[in-house]
Amino acid sequence: MALKLGEILIKHSLISRDQLDKALEHQRTNGGKLGSNLVQLGFVTEDDITRCLSKQFGVPSVNLSFFEIDGSVLELVPSEVCRKYDLIPVNKAGATLTVAMSDPTNIHAINDINFITGYSVEPVVAAETSIKEAIDKYYGSAHTVELQKTLEKVQEQMEVEDVGDVQVLEETEELDLSDLTKAVEEAPVVKLVNKIIFDACIRGASDIHVEPYEKEFRIRYRIDGVLYIVLNPPIKLKDAITSRIKIMSRMDIAEKRLPQDGRIKVKLKIQDRIKELDFRVSVIPCLFGEKVVMRLLDKDRLMLDMTKLGFETESLNKFEVAIEKPYGMILVTGPTGSGKTNTLYSAIQKINRPEVNIVTCEDPVEFNIPGVNQVMMHDQIGLNFSAALRSFLRQDPNIILVGEVRDFETAEIAIKAALTGHLVLSTLHTNDAPSAITRLMNMGIEPFLVASSIHLIVAQRLIRKVCANCKEPIKVAPQALMEIGFSEEDARNITIYKGRGCQQCHSSGYKGRIALYEVLEVNDEVKELVLVGASALEIRRKALENGMVTLRQSGLEKIRHGVTSIEEVVRETLSN
Repeated sequence: MALKLGEILIKHSLISRDQLDKALEHQRTNGGKLGSNLVQLGFVTEDDITRCLSKQFGVPSVNLSFFEIDGSVLELVPSEVCRKYDLIPVNKAGATLTVAMSDPTNIHAINDINFITGYSVEPVVAAETSIKEAIDKYYGSAHTVELQKTLEKVQEQMEVEDVGDVQVLEETEELDLSDLTKAVEEAPVVKLVNKIIFDACIRGASDIHVEPYEKEFRIRYRIDGVLYIVLNPPIKLKDAITSRIKIMSRMDIAEKRLPQDGRIKVKLKIQDRIKELDFRVSVIPCLFGEKVVMRLLDKDRLMLDMTKLGFETESLNKFEVAIEKPYGMILVTGPTGSGKTNTLYSAIQKINRPEVNIVTCEDPVEFNIPGVNQVMMHDQIGLNFSAALRSFLRQDPNIILVGEVRDFETAEIAIKAALTGHLVLSTLHTNDAPSAITRLMNMGIEPFLVASSIHLIVAQRLIRKVCANCKEPIKVAPQALMEIGFSEEDARNITIYKGRGCQQCHSSGYKGRIALYEVLEVNDEVKELVLVGASALEIRRKALENGMVTLRQSGLEKIRHGVTSIEEVVRETLSN
Protein backbone atom coordinates (compact mmCIF):
# COMPACT_ATOMS: atom_id res chain seq x y z
CA MET A 1 0.00 0.00 0.00
CA ALA A 2 2.88 2.36 0.86
CA LEU A 3 4.22 2.86 -2.66
CA LYS A 4 0.76 2.62 -4.19
CA LEU A 5 -0.59 5.39 -1.99
CA GLY A 6 2.46 7.54 -2.59
CA GLU A 7 2.24 7.16 -6.33
CA ILE A 8 -1.50 7.86 -6.31
CA LEU A 9 -1.03 11.09 -4.33
CA ILE A 10 1.77 12.21 -6.68
CA LYS A 11 -0.45 11.36 -9.66
CA HIS A 12 -3.17 13.63 -8.29
CA SER A 13 -0.59 16.38 -7.57
CA LEU A 14 -1.27 16.27 -3.81
CA ILE A 15 2.40 15.69 -2.88
CA SER A 16 5.77 15.92 -4.57
CA ARG A 17 8.36 13.16 -5.01
CA ASP A 18 10.55 14.88 -2.43
CA GLN A 19 7.73 14.93 0.11
CA LEU A 20 7.10 11.23 -0.48
CA ASP A 21 10.78 10.42 0.16
CA LYS A 22 10.73 12.45 3.40
CA ALA A 23 7.51 10.68 4.53
CA LEU A 24 9.04 7.26 3.79
CA GLU A 25 12.13 8.17 5.83
CA HIS A 26 9.87 9.41 8.67
CA GLN A 27 7.94 6.13 8.51
CA ARG A 28 11.13 4.05 8.79
CA THR A 29 12.10 6.01 11.92
CA ASN A 30 8.72 6.28 13.65
CA GLY A 31 6.68 3.38 12.25
CA GLY A 32 3.02 3.62 11.36
CA LYS A 33 1.35 3.83 7.98
CA LEU A 34 2.49 6.09 5.18
CA GLY A 35 -0.76 8.05 5.19
CA SER A 36 -0.42 8.85 8.90
CA ASN A 37 3.17 10.00 8.39
CA LEU A 38 2.19 12.26 5.48
CA VAL A 39 -0.53 13.83 7.65
CA GLN A 40 1.85 14.23 10.62
CA LEU A 41 4.38 16.03 8.41
CA GLY A 42 1.62 18.35 7.18
CA PHE A 43 2.00 17.42 3.49
CA VAL A 44 -1.68 16.38 3.10
CA THR A 45 -4.85 16.13 5.17
CA GLU A 46 -6.80 12.96 5.88
CA ASP A 47 -9.68 14.33 3.81
CA ASP A 48 -7.28 14.75 0.85
CA ILE A 49 -6.24 11.09 1.12
CA THR A 50 -9.85 9.88 1.49
CA ARG A 51 -11.10 11.84 -1.55
CA CYS A 52 -8.12 10.74 -3.61
CA LEU A 53 -8.56 7.03 -2.85
CA SER A 54 -12.30 7.29 -3.47
CA LYS A 55 -11.69 8.80 -6.88
CA GLN A 56 -8.85 6.44 -7.78
CA PHE A 57 -10.69 3.19 -6.96
CA GLY A 58 -14.24 4.30 -7.67
CA VAL A 59 -15.58 3.58 -4.18
CA PRO A 60 -17.62 6.01 -2.07
CA SER A 61 -16.08 7.90 0.84
CA VAL A 62 -17.90 8.26 4.17
CA ASN A 63 -17.66 10.55 7.17
CA LEU A 64 -18.09 8.21 10.16
CA SER A 65 -19.02 11.06 12.51
CA PHE A 66 -22.37 11.22 10.67
CA PHE A 67 -23.02 7.49 11.14
CA GLU A 68 -24.82 5.72 14.00
CA ILE A 69 -23.82 2.08 13.52
CA ASP A 70 -26.32 -0.58 14.61
CA GLY A 71 -25.18 -3.05 17.26
CA SER A 72 -26.17 -6.08 15.15
CA VAL A 73 -23.75 -4.91 12.44
CA LEU A 74 -20.88 -4.43 14.88
CA GLU A 75 -21.36 -7.95 16.27
CA LEU A 76 -20.51 -9.43 12.86
CA VAL A 77 -16.85 -8.38 12.98
CA PRO A 78 -14.64 -8.86 16.07
CA SER A 79 -12.86 -5.78 17.43
CA GLU A 80 -9.46 -7.47 16.98
CA VAL A 81 -10.06 -7.76 13.21
CA CYS A 82 -11.19 -4.12 13.00
CA ARG A 83 -8.03 -2.92 14.72
CA LYS A 84 -5.77 -5.22 12.70
CA TYR A 85 -6.99 -3.91 9.33
CA ASP A 86 -8.16 -0.36 10.26
CA LEU A 87 -11.76 -0.95 9.26
CA ILE A 88 -15.25 -1.00 10.75
CA PRO A 89 -18.56 -2.43 9.46
CA VAL A 90 -21.16 0.31 8.96
CA ASN A 91 -24.21 -1.30 7.36
CA LYS A 92 -25.70 -4.56 6.08
CA ALA A 93 -28.30 -4.96 3.37
CA GLY A 94 -29.35 -8.42 2.28
CA ALA A 95 -26.19 -10.48 1.76
CA THR A 96 -23.92 -7.42 1.51
CA LEU A 97 -21.89 -5.90 4.33
CA THR A 98 -20.60 -2.34 3.85
CA VAL A 99 -17.20 -1.86 5.50
CA ALA A 100 -15.39 1.47 5.98
CA MET A 101 -11.65 1.00 5.29
CA SER A 102 -8.63 3.25 5.28
CA ASP A 103 -7.21 1.05 2.49
CA PRO A 104 -9.96 -0.26 0.16
CA THR A 105 -7.35 -2.22 -1.87
CA ASN A 106 -6.51 -4.55 1.05
CA ILE A 107 -7.70 -7.85 -0.47
CA HIS A 108 -6.57 -9.85 2.59
CA ALA A 109 -8.83 -7.79 4.84
CA ILE A 110 -11.80 -8.11 2.49
CA ASN A 111 -11.32 -11.89 2.21
CA ASP A 112 -11.06 -12.25 6.01
CA ILE A 113 -14.28 -10.30 6.57
CA ASN A 114 -16.01 -12.37 3.92
CA PHE A 115 -14.84 -15.60 5.57
CA ILE A 116 -15.76 -14.49 9.13
CA THR A 117 -19.20 -13.10 8.32
CA GLY A 118 -20.31 -15.01 5.24
CA TYR A 119 -21.37 -11.68 3.71
CA SER A 120 -20.25 -10.15 0.44
CA VAL A 121 -18.06 -7.15 1.35
CA GLU A 122 -18.59 -3.71 -0.19
CA PRO A 123 -15.69 -1.39 0.79
CA VAL A 124 -16.02 2.35 1.30
CA VAL A 125 -13.21 4.76 2.17
CA ALA A 126 -12.90 6.59 5.50
CA ALA A 127 -10.11 8.50 7.21
CA GLU A 128 -7.76 6.37 9.31
CA THR A 129 -8.23 8.54 12.43
CA SER A 130 -12.02 8.51 12.17
CA ILE A 131 -11.97 4.70 11.87
CA LYS A 132 -9.84 4.38 15.04
CA GLU A 133 -12.19 6.76 16.89
CA ALA A 134 -15.23 4.76 15.73
CA ILE A 135 -13.62 1.49 16.89
CA ASP A 136 -12.97 2.98 20.33
CA LYS A 137 -16.48 4.42 20.45
CA TYR A 138 -18.32 1.23 19.57
CA TYR A 139 -15.99 -1.54 20.74
CA GLY A 140 -14.39 0.18 23.72
CA SER A 141 -10.93 1.69 24.08
CA ALA A 142 -7.87 0.25 22.37
CA HIS A 143 -6.87 -1.51 25.59
CA THR A 144 -10.06 -3.58 25.90
CA VAL A 145 -8.72 -6.61 24.00
CA GLU A 146 -5.50 -6.56 26.02
CA LEU A 147 -7.63 -6.26 29.17
CA GLN A 148 -9.56 -9.42 28.37
CA LYS A 149 -6.34 -11.37 27.73
CA THR A 150 -4.93 -10.08 31.01
CA LEU A 151 -8.09 -11.12 32.86
CA GLU A 152 -7.88 -14.63 31.36
CA LYS A 153 -4.23 -14.93 32.42
CA VAL A 154 -5.08 -13.86 35.96
CA GLN A 155 -7.94 -16.38 36.05
CA GLU A 156 -5.57 -19.16 34.92
CA GLN A 157 -3.07 -18.25 37.63
CA MET A 158 -5.80 -18.26 40.29
CA GLU A 159 -7.03 -21.68 39.16
CA VAL A 160 -3.63 -23.34 39.62
CA GLU A 161 -2.83 -21.68 42.96
CA ASP A 162 -3.16 -24.02 45.94
CA VAL A 163 -5.31 -21.80 48.14
CA GLY A 164 -7.60 -24.44 49.63
CA ASP A 165 -11.06 -23.31 50.73
CA VAL A 166 -10.16 -19.66 51.12
CA GLN A 167 -13.07 -17.33 50.30
CA VAL A 168 -11.13 -14.08 50.25
CA LEU A 169 -8.81 -12.85 47.53
CA GLU A 170 -5.94 -10.98 49.15
CA GLU A 171 -5.25 -8.05 46.85
CA THR A 172 -1.70 -6.83 47.27
CA GLU A 173 -2.23 -3.74 45.15
CA GLU A 174 -2.90 -0.42 46.84
CA LEU A 175 -5.39 1.88 45.15
CA ASP A 176 -4.04 5.41 45.29
CA LEU A 177 -6.03 8.19 43.59
CA SER A 178 -2.86 9.94 42.40
CA ASP A 179 -1.55 6.67 40.95
CA LEU A 180 -4.86 6.10 39.15
CA THR A 181 -4.55 9.36 37.25
CA LYS A 182 -0.94 8.67 36.29
CA ALA A 183 -1.22 5.04 35.25
CA VAL A 184 -2.20 5.67 31.65
CA GLU A 185 -0.65 2.38 30.58
CA GLU A 186 -2.97 0.41 32.85
CA ALA A 187 -6.04 -1.22 31.30
CA PRO A 188 -8.89 1.33 31.47
CA VAL A 189 -11.45 -1.05 32.94
CA VAL A 190 -9.09 -1.96 35.79
CA LYS A 191 -8.60 1.74 36.49
CA LEU A 192 -12.35 2.32 36.33
CA VAL A 193 -13.17 -0.46 38.82
CA ASN A 194 -10.43 0.81 41.16
CA LYS A 195 -11.81 4.33 40.90
CA ILE A 196 -15.36 3.13 41.66
CA ILE A 197 -14.12 1.34 44.79
CA PHE A 198 -12.02 4.33 45.86
CA ASP A 199 -14.86 6.83 45.41
CA ALA A 200 -17.33 4.60 47.25
CA CYS A 201 -14.98 4.49 50.23
CA ILE A 202 -14.41 8.26 50.18
CA ARG A 203 -18.15 8.99 49.98
CA GLY A 204 -19.00 6.58 52.80
CA ALA A 205 -21.14 4.28 50.63
CA SER A 206 -22.44 1.02 52.10
CA ASP A 207 -23.14 -0.69 48.75
CA ILE A 208 -22.07 -0.42 45.11
CA HIS A 209 -24.64 -1.46 42.47
CA VAL A 210 -23.42 -2.29 38.93
CA GLU A 211 -26.51 -2.55 36.72
CA PRO A 212 -26.81 -3.35 32.98
CA TYR A 213 -30.00 -2.45 31.12
CA GLU A 214 -31.00 -2.60 27.45
CA LYS A 215 -29.75 0.89 26.57
CA GLU A 216 -28.06 1.99 29.77
CA PHE A 217 -25.27 0.83 32.06
CA ARG A 218 -25.14 2.53 35.44
CA ILE A 219 -23.20 2.51 38.70
CA ARG A 220 -25.04 3.48 41.90
CA TYR A 221 -23.86 3.99 45.48
CA ARG A 222 -26.05 3.53 48.54
CA ILE A 223 -25.11 6.39 50.86
CA ASP A 224 -26.90 6.68 54.21
CA GLY A 225 -29.55 4.25 52.98
CA VAL A 226 -30.37 6.06 49.71
CA LEU A 227 -29.18 5.05 46.22
CA TYR A 228 -27.51 7.68 43.99
CA ILE A 229 -26.45 7.29 40.34
CA VAL A 230 -22.75 8.21 40.16
CA LEU A 231 -21.63 6.93 36.76
CA ASN A 232 -22.93 5.76 33.37
CA PRO A 233 -20.04 3.92 31.67
CA PRO A 234 -20.27 2.93 27.99
CA ILE A 235 -22.57 -0.08 27.69
CA LYS A 236 -19.87 -1.92 25.73
CA LEU A 237 -17.78 -2.12 28.91
CA LYS A 238 -20.37 -3.99 30.99
CA ASP A 239 -18.86 -7.45 30.41
CA ALA A 240 -15.31 -6.26 31.06
CA ILE A 241 -16.27 -4.45 34.30
CA THR A 242 -18.29 -7.42 35.55
CA SER A 243 -15.44 -9.81 34.69
CA ARG A 244 -12.93 -7.65 36.58
CA ILE A 245 -15.10 -7.66 39.72
CA LYS A 246 -15.75 -11.41 39.42
CA ILE A 247 -12.03 -12.13 39.17
CA MET A 248 -11.29 -9.94 42.20
CA SER A 249 -13.93 -11.84 44.19
CA ARG A 250 -12.77 -15.30 43.00
CA MET A 251 -15.84 -16.14 40.94
CA ASP A 252 -16.08 -18.14 37.71
CA ILE A 253 -16.06 -15.54 34.92
CA ALA A 254 -17.27 -18.12 32.40
CA GLU A 255 -20.49 -18.80 34.38
CA LYS A 256 -23.06 -16.16 33.47
CA ARG A 257 -26.29 -18.13 33.99
CA LEU A 258 -26.24 -18.70 37.75
CA PRO A 259 -25.98 -16.37 40.77
CA GLN A 260 -22.56 -16.27 42.45
CA ASP A 261 -21.22 -14.93 45.74
CA GLY A 262 -17.70 -13.92 46.68
CA ARG A 263 -15.54 -11.60 48.74
CA ILE A 264 -12.82 -9.07 47.98
CA LYS A 265 -10.17 -7.68 50.28
CA VAL A 266 -8.28 -4.63 49.07
CA LYS A 267 -5.98 -1.99 50.48
CA LEU A 268 -6.75 1.67 49.85
CA LYS A 269 -4.17 4.41 50.19
CA ILE A 270 -5.92 7.58 51.34
CA GLN A 271 -3.72 10.58 52.12
CA ASP A 272 -0.70 8.40 53.00
CA ARG A 273 -2.85 6.18 55.26
CA ILE A 274 -3.41 2.52 54.38
CA LYS A 275 -6.99 1.35 54.84
CA GLU A 276 -8.13 -2.27 54.49
CA LEU A 277 -11.62 -2.94 53.19
CA ASP A 278 -13.68 -6.11 52.80
CA PHE A 279 -16.39 -6.39 50.15
CA ARG A 280 -19.18 -8.97 50.07
CA VAL A 281 -19.99 -9.44 46.38
CA SER A 282 -23.19 -10.86 44.87
CA VAL A 283 -23.76 -11.43 41.14
CA ILE A 284 -27.11 -12.38 39.61
CA PRO A 285 -28.02 -12.92 35.93
CA CYS A 286 -30.54 -10.35 34.66
CA LEU A 287 -32.23 -9.80 31.31
CA PHE A 288 -29.44 -7.67 29.79
CA GLY A 289 -26.38 -8.91 31.69
CA GLU A 290 -25.18 -9.61 35.20
CA LYS A 291 -26.01 -7.27 38.06
CA VAL A 292 -23.32 -6.91 40.72
CA VAL A 293 -23.84 -5.64 44.27
CA MET A 294 -20.76 -5.03 46.43
CA ARG A 295 -21.41 -4.55 50.17
CA LEU A 296 -18.62 -2.52 51.81
CA LEU A 297 -17.66 -3.98 55.17
CA ASP A 298 -15.65 -1.15 56.72
CA LYS A 299 -14.36 -2.00 60.19
CA ASP A 300 -13.78 1.70 60.90
CA ARG A 301 -17.50 2.41 60.47
CA LEU A 302 -18.61 -0.39 62.80
CA MET A 303 -20.05 1.42 65.83
CA LEU A 304 -19.50 -0.77 68.90
CA ASP A 305 -20.11 1.95 71.50
CA MET A 306 -23.70 1.26 72.58
CA THR A 307 -24.17 4.77 73.96
CA LYS A 308 -23.75 6.21 70.42
CA LEU A 309 -26.08 3.90 68.54
CA GLY A 310 -29.23 5.95 69.21
CA PHE A 311 -30.78 4.34 72.31
CA GLU A 312 -32.80 6.56 74.61
CA THR A 313 -31.43 6.40 78.17
CA GLU A 314 -34.20 4.23 79.60
CA SER A 315 -34.17 1.88 76.61
CA LEU A 316 -30.38 1.49 76.81
CA ASN A 317 -30.58 0.64 80.51
CA LYS A 318 -33.12 -2.13 79.80
CA PHE A 319 -30.96 -3.51 77.00
CA GLU A 320 -27.76 -3.50 79.08
CA VAL A 321 -29.50 -5.26 82.00
CA ALA A 322 -30.86 -7.95 79.64
CA ILE A 323 -27.50 -8.79 77.99
CA GLU A 324 -25.87 -9.19 81.40
CA LYS A 325 -28.31 -11.96 82.38
CA PRO A 326 -26.83 -15.48 82.46
CA TYR A 327 -29.51 -17.08 80.28
CA GLY A 328 -32.59 -16.27 78.22
CA MET A 329 -33.20 -14.89 74.75
CA ILE A 330 -32.88 -11.38 73.31
CA LEU A 331 -34.31 -10.63 69.86
CA VAL A 332 -33.49 -7.69 67.57
CA THR A 333 -36.06 -7.11 64.83
CA GLY A 334 -36.29 -4.88 61.80
CA PRO A 335 -36.06 -4.96 57.99
CA THR A 336 -32.90 -5.73 56.04
CA GLY A 337 -30.34 -2.95 56.36
CA SER A 338 -31.71 -1.52 59.60
CA GLY A 339 -28.51 -2.05 61.60
CA LYS A 340 -29.49 -5.22 63.52
CA THR A 341 -26.03 -6.78 63.09
CA ASN A 342 -24.35 -3.65 64.42
CA THR A 343 -26.56 -3.69 67.53
CA LEU A 344 -25.80 -7.36 68.18
CA TYR A 345 -22.06 -6.88 67.63
CA SER A 346 -22.13 -3.99 70.10
CA ALA A 347 -23.85 -6.21 72.67
CA ILE A 348 -21.33 -9.02 72.11
CA GLN A 349 -18.44 -6.58 72.42
CA LYS A 350 -19.74 -5.32 75.77
CA ILE A 351 -20.11 -8.81 77.29
CA ASN A 352 -17.00 -10.26 75.63
CA ARG A 353 -14.80 -11.25 78.59
CA PRO A 354 -12.10 -13.92 79.01
CA GLU A 355 -14.27 -15.95 81.41
CA VAL A 356 -17.12 -16.50 78.92
CA ASN A 357 -17.29 -18.62 75.77
CA ILE A 358 -19.09 -16.81 72.91
CA VAL A 359 -20.00 -18.61 69.66
CA THR A 360 -21.84 -17.14 66.68
CA CYS A 361 -23.41 -18.58 63.51
CA GLU A 362 -23.72 -15.94 60.80
CA ASP A 363 -24.63 -15.80 57.12
CA PRO A 364 -22.15 -14.40 56.29
CA VAL A 365 -19.64 -13.30 58.95
CA GLU A 366 -19.41 -9.56 58.28
CA PHE A 367 -16.78 -8.48 60.81
CA ASN A 368 -14.22 -10.35 62.85
CA ILE A 369 -14.51 -9.80 66.63
CA PRO A 370 -11.40 -10.87 68.59
CA GLY A 371 -12.19 -13.43 71.28
CA VAL A 372 -15.43 -14.58 69.63
CA ASN A 373 -15.76 -17.93 67.79
CA GLN A 374 -17.56 -17.03 64.57
CA VAL A 375 -18.92 -19.67 62.18
CA MET A 376 -20.04 -18.89 58.61
CA MET A 377 -23.05 -20.77 57.24
CA HIS A 378 -22.77 -22.98 54.12
CA ASP A 379 -26.22 -24.19 53.11
CA GLN A 380 -24.77 -26.10 50.16
CA ILE A 381 -23.06 -28.57 52.50
CA GLY A 382 -25.81 -28.64 55.11
CA LEU A 383 -24.28 -26.16 57.55
CA ASN A 384 -27.31 -24.02 58.37
CA PHE A 385 -28.41 -22.20 61.53
CA SER A 386 -30.16 -25.23 63.06
CA ALA A 387 -27.22 -27.57 62.36
CA ALA A 388 -24.74 -25.06 63.77
CA LEU A 389 -26.86 -24.54 66.90
CA ARG A 390 -26.92 -28.27 67.65
CA SER A 391 -23.12 -28.37 67.43
CA PHE A 392 -22.77 -25.23 69.55
CA LEU A 393 -24.55 -26.88 72.47
CA ARG A 394 -21.68 -29.41 72.62
CA GLN A 395 -19.08 -26.60 72.65
CA ASP A 396 -19.70 -25.50 76.26
CA PRO A 397 -20.99 -22.02 75.31
CA ASN A 398 -22.11 -19.25 77.64
CA ILE A 399 -23.41 -16.91 74.94
CA ILE A 400 -24.76 -17.86 71.51
CA LEU A 401 -25.46 -15.45 68.65
CA VAL A 402 -27.73 -16.77 65.88
CA GLY A 403 -27.66 -14.65 62.73
CA GLU A 404 -31.39 -15.04 62.08
CA VAL A 405 -34.35 -17.12 63.24
CA ARG A 406 -35.75 -18.20 59.88
CA ASP A 407 -37.75 -21.34 60.60
CA PHE A 408 -39.37 -23.48 63.30
CA GLU A 409 -36.34 -25.76 63.71
CA THR A 410 -33.91 -22.89 64.36
CA ALA A 411 -36.39 -21.13 66.67
CA GLU A 412 -37.03 -24.31 68.67
CA ILE A 413 -33.34 -25.09 69.25
CA ALA A 414 -32.54 -21.43 70.08
CA ILE A 415 -35.35 -21.23 72.65
CA LYS A 416 -34.37 -24.55 74.23
CA ALA A 417 -30.79 -23.28 74.47
CA ALA A 418 -32.09 -20.14 76.22
CA LEU A 419 -34.00 -22.31 78.69
CA THR A 420 -30.99 -24.52 79.48
CA GLY A 421 -28.62 -21.90 80.81
CA HIS A 422 -27.40 -20.02 77.72
CA LEU A 423 -27.79 -16.39 76.72
CA VAL A 424 -29.05 -16.39 73.11
CA LEU A 425 -29.07 -13.31 70.86
CA SER A 426 -30.71 -13.36 67.45
CA THR A 427 -32.62 -11.37 64.83
CA LEU A 428 -36.10 -11.63 63.36
CA HIS A 429 -37.84 -9.82 60.52
CA THR A 430 -40.91 -8.06 61.98
CA ASN A 431 -42.19 -4.49 61.84
CA ASP A 432 -42.19 -3.82 65.58
CA ALA A 433 -41.21 -5.46 68.88
CA PRO A 434 -44.62 -6.94 69.92
CA SER A 435 -45.03 -8.61 66.51
CA ALA A 436 -41.92 -10.73 67.20
CA ILE A 437 -43.84 -12.69 69.84
CA THR A 438 -46.77 -13.52 67.55
CA ARG A 439 -44.30 -14.34 64.73
CA LEU A 440 -42.62 -17.00 66.88
CA MET A 441 -45.98 -18.52 67.82
CA ASN A 442 -47.01 -18.52 64.15
CA MET A 443 -43.83 -20.52 63.45
CA GLY A 444 -45.15 -23.18 65.78
CA ILE A 445 -43.41 -22.34 69.08
CA GLU A 446 -45.65 -22.98 72.11
CA PRO A 447 -46.69 -19.83 74.02
CA PHE A 448 -45.26 -21.10 77.33
CA LEU A 449 -41.82 -21.56 75.68
CA VAL A 450 -41.93 -18.01 74.27
CA ALA A 451 -43.03 -16.53 77.61
CA SER A 452 -40.40 -18.33 79.67
CA SER A 453 -37.41 -17.84 77.33
CA ILE A 454 -37.56 -14.28 75.94
CA HIS A 455 -36.31 -11.44 78.16
CA LEU A 456 -36.23 -8.52 75.72
CA ILE A 457 -37.20 -7.59 72.16
CA VAL A 458 -35.64 -4.64 70.35
CA ALA A 459 -37.12 -3.19 67.14
CA GLN A 460 -35.02 -0.72 65.20
CA ARG A 461 -34.79 1.46 62.10
CA LEU A 462 -31.99 3.54 60.61
CA ILE A 463 -32.64 7.18 59.72
CA ARG A 464 -30.37 9.81 58.21
CA LYS A 465 -28.87 12.54 60.37
CA VAL A 466 -29.10 16.18 59.34
CA CYS A 467 -25.70 17.37 58.08
CA ALA A 468 -24.01 19.19 60.96
CA ASN A 469 -22.11 21.43 58.54
CA CYS A 470 -25.11 22.95 56.76
CA LYS A 471 -28.10 22.42 59.04
CA GLU A 472 -30.29 25.44 59.67
CA PRO A 473 -33.55 26.07 61.55
CA ILE A 474 -36.78 26.05 59.56
CA LYS A 475 -40.32 27.12 60.35
CA VAL A 476 -42.93 24.37 60.75
CA ALA A 477 -46.55 24.98 61.67
CA PRO A 478 -47.33 23.75 65.23
CA GLN A 479 -50.34 21.85 63.88
CA ALA A 480 -48.05 19.80 61.60
CA LEU A 481 -45.82 18.92 64.56
CA MET A 482 -48.82 17.89 66.65
CA GLU A 483 -50.01 15.61 63.84
CA ILE A 484 -46.79 13.58 63.94
CA GLY A 485 -46.93 13.14 67.72
CA PHE A 486 -45.60 16.24 69.53
CA SER A 487 -47.58 17.73 72.39
CA GLU A 488 -49.07 21.18 71.93
CA GLU A 489 -46.44 22.70 74.24
CA ASP A 490 -43.55 21.02 72.40
CA ALA A 491 -44.97 21.99 69.03
CA ARG A 492 -44.84 25.67 69.98
CA ASN A 493 -41.37 25.64 71.55
CA ILE A 494 -39.04 23.24 69.75
CA THR A 495 -36.73 24.23 66.88
CA ILE A 496 -36.78 22.07 63.75
CA TYR A 497 -33.62 21.72 61.64
CA LYS A 498 -33.00 20.75 58.04
CA GLY A 499 -29.83 20.47 55.95
CA ARG A 500 -29.37 23.13 53.29
CA GLY A 501 -27.00 20.93 51.27
CA CYS A 502 -23.24 21.37 51.00
CA GLN A 503 -20.12 19.73 49.60
CA GLN A 504 -19.61 17.58 52.70
CA CYS A 505 -23.04 15.93 52.39
CA HIS A 506 -22.99 15.91 48.54
CA SER A 507 -25.88 18.43 48.53
CA SER A 508 -28.28 15.93 50.17
CA GLY A 509 -28.64 17.78 53.50
CA TYR A 510 -27.89 14.54 55.37
CA LYS A 511 -24.68 12.93 56.55
CA GLY A 512 -24.46 9.74 58.58
CA ARG A 513 -27.21 7.64 60.15
CA ILE A 514 -28.53 6.89 63.60
CA ALA A 515 -30.90 4.21 64.88
CA LEU A 516 -34.40 4.49 66.32
CA TYR A 517 -35.10 1.89 69.01
CA GLU A 518 -38.25 0.34 70.46
CA VAL A 519 -37.42 -1.84 73.48
CA LEU A 520 -40.06 -4.27 74.78
CA GLU A 521 -39.24 -5.76 78.17
CA VAL A 522 -41.01 -9.10 78.60
CA ASN A 523 -42.08 -8.69 82.25
CA ASP A 524 -44.64 -10.73 84.16
CA GLU A 525 -47.61 -8.77 82.78
CA VAL A 526 -46.49 -9.31 79.18
CA LYS A 527 -45.80 -12.99 79.88
CA GLU A 528 -49.39 -13.46 81.09
CA LEU A 529 -50.68 -12.01 77.82
CA VAL A 530 -48.39 -14.32 75.82
CA LEU A 531 -49.62 -17.38 77.74
CA VAL A 532 -53.25 -16.63 76.88
CA GLY A 533 -52.41 -16.09 73.20
CA ALA A 534 -52.94 -12.32 73.13
CA SER A 535 -52.52 -10.44 69.84
CA ALA A 536 -49.58 -8.17 69.05
CA LEU A 537 -51.92 -5.18 69.48
CA GLU A 538 -52.84 -6.20 73.04
CA ILE A 539 -49.19 -6.81 73.90
CA ARG A 540 -48.33 -3.40 72.47
CA ARG A 541 -50.97 -1.65 74.60
CA LYS A 542 -49.61 -3.30 77.75
CA ALA A 543 -46.01 -2.40 76.82
CA LEU A 544 -47.03 1.25 76.32
CA GLU A 545 -48.69 1.24 79.74
CA ASN A 546 -45.40 0.00 81.15
CA GLY A 547 -43.52 2.89 79.53
CA MET A 548 -42.14 1.40 76.31
CA VAL A 549 -40.64 4.05 74.00
CA THR A 550 -41.94 3.38 70.48
CA LEU A 551 -40.04 3.87 67.23
CA ARG A 552 -42.04 7.07 66.55
CA GLN A 553 -41.33 8.44 70.04
CA SER A 554 -37.63 7.62 69.57
CA GLY A 555 -37.75 9.56 66.30
CA LEU A 556 -39.47 12.54 67.93
CA GLU A 557 -36.65 12.67 70.49
CA LYS A 558 -34.11 12.81 67.64
CA ILE A 559 -36.08 15.68 66.05
CA ARG A 560 -36.29 17.48 69.40
CA HIS A 561 -32.48 17.39 69.72
CA GLY A 562 -31.89 18.54 66.13
CA VAL A 563 -30.38 15.19 65.06
CA THR A 564 -32.74 14.40 62.19
CA SER A 565 -35.60 15.83 60.15
CA ILE A 566 -39.36 15.34 60.24
CA GLU A 567 -39.31 13.68 56.81
CA GLU A 568 -36.90 10.95 57.95
CA VAL A 569 -38.91 10.02 61.02
CA VAL A 570 -42.24 9.99 59.15
CA ARG A 571 -40.68 7.88 56.38
CA GLU A 572 -39.49 5.15 58.74
CA THR A 573 -42.12 5.02 61.51
CA LEU A 574 -45.88 4.80 62.02
CA SER A 575 -47.83 7.05 64.34
CA ASN A 576 -48.46 5.56 67.78
